[in-house]
Amino acid sequence: MFQALAAKVHQHVILADGKVPDPTRNAPGALTGKVDKVLGILAWAGTAAGVAGVLITGAMMAVSMRRGEGSEHMGRLGMVLGGCVLVATAGPVVTFVFG
Repeated sequence: MFQALAAKVHQHVILADGKVPDPTRNAPGALTGKVDKVLGILAWAGTAAGVAGVLITGAMMAVSMRRGEGSEHMGRLGMVLGGCVLVATAGPVVTFVFG
C-alpha cells in the first residue's frame, strides 16, 4: 500500500517540475488513415443530423402555427442548435488539443 502511494507521489513530483510530456506518435499509417476516414464519415453524419433536426423543428413550428397551437418548439430548436454547435466545434477542439 505504501509503495503504491510512494509511486503516485513520485509520478506527481516528476510531472510537477514544469516539463510537459511529449509522447511520440508511432501508430501505423494505414490505421491512422482508416481512423481519419471513420471520423470524417461521423462528422458528415453529425452535420446531416443537425441540418435534418433544424428542418424538422422548423416544419413542426410551421404546422403548430398553422393550427393555432402554442409553440413549445423554441426550446427544441435551442437544443438542436446547441447540438449543431457541439458537432461543428468537436473537430477543431480535438485538433487543437491533440494536434
